[in-house]
Amino acid sequence: MADRHQVLVVGAGPVGFLTALGLARQGVEVTVLDSEPAVVKSPRAAVYFHTTLSILKKLGLSEEAHAIGEPSHEFRMHWLETGEVMNSDMRDALDPGQEFDHNLHFGQHILAELVMEHLARLPNTQTLWNHRVTGLDQSGSGVTLTVETPDGEKRMEADWVIGTDGARSTVRNLLGLEFEGFTWPDRFVATNIEYPFLEQGFANANMVVDPVNWAVVGRLGRENLWRLTYGEDAGLDEATILERLPERFAAILPDPSIPYRIDNFSPYRVHQRCAPTFRVDRVLLAGDAAHACNPCGGLGLTGGVIDADMLSDALGAVIEGRADESVLDFYARERRRVFLEIVSPMSTNFKRLLSEKDPEQRARDKRDMFAEAEKGGSEIRASSLAELIKGAAVPIPPSPLRRPA
Repeated sequence: MADRHQVLVVGAGPVGFLTALGLARQGVEVTVLDSEPAVVKSPRAAVYFHTTLSILKKLGLSEEAHAIGEPSHEFRMHWLETGEVMNSDMRDALDPGQEFDHNLHFGQHILAELVMEHLARLPNTQTLWNHRVTGLDQSGSGVTLTVETPDGEKRMEADWVIGTDGARSTVRNLLGLEFEGFTWPDRFVATNIEYPFLEQGFANANMVVDPVNWAVVGRLGRENLWRLTYGEDAGLDEATILERLPERFAAILPDPSIPYRIDNFSPYRVHQRCAPTFRVDRVLLAGDAAHACNPCGGLGLTGGVIDADMLSDALGAVIEGRADESVLDFYARERRRVFLEIVSPMSTNFKRLLSEKDPEQRARDKRDMFAEAEKGGSEIRASSLAELIKGAAVPIPPSPLRRPA
């Protein structure tokens, strides 16, 4: 006999947990599955834009998130070859209706654990670790997953399944969906280090521009722990990253003579890819399982969080009978459009700006950035985020998605 569930969410990262929490707060019974034994703590996203903070507030998480994280409103671009620095302040270019005038810095795994704690407080929810999905079958009335568990293979039935299991998504693969796009030739290396960046003229959020030694540098929270992500040739031996790392840090750090401590590091390949659809009958995709982009600009997790918010609203309305399934098609179509038309091109351009090899183009980029900054403080960054929000803001008709007063 198979266990029966209302919604199964496959993937216990921030997007999976936020989707589950959004549904559970509407009274939906939700079970989250993950093949890992606990929340993965390898370095990943660490900065949450005001769009994400508004969604956390909607879910009752804002106060605790702010108690954990480091608020930040400044952003700096550093040009290694000239030593020039451009400073931006997001308070100078707030969008109409914007709730927060700052970003928040803390590790992605901390966000996942925070959301998981809130989910566990609600009835009819559970998180099952060491549960690896190996099979998926659909009928008109539901989905059956075959799952390897610590107690052996099980069959789990659900009215709906949501795949939030990352860029290598098992759910997407079991649906037979291609992951269209390309993989960057670089290997990205995310490091967590202790180093006095603030004393060396860095803000809490930074990008370092250089054709070879480009980097993204951001504070991870209130302590002096920083995420420094750089790229290297993917053909180099991954096992010897730590041997090459001192030379790379010597080029990137403002004063390499100052001692630093490596707390953690994680190499990974980066993609610009998108599934051909985010819905196949009663199975839906969100986050990196649906679309993946390089992390320059911080748009990957931001897009996934907006997915979680939109999908939990839409599916909750369908389950409660406040909307028909066409809103799920709207979710799938609109979030895919936003990724292809806005998020992927924008993140690709951020990556190009950081690592542009043509010196004439780098000079033009720098000139344009300084000109924009002089016009409006943080117009470059704020307008980029405004476009992301604008793309996601085409509303589902409010009546089916708004809970009755």
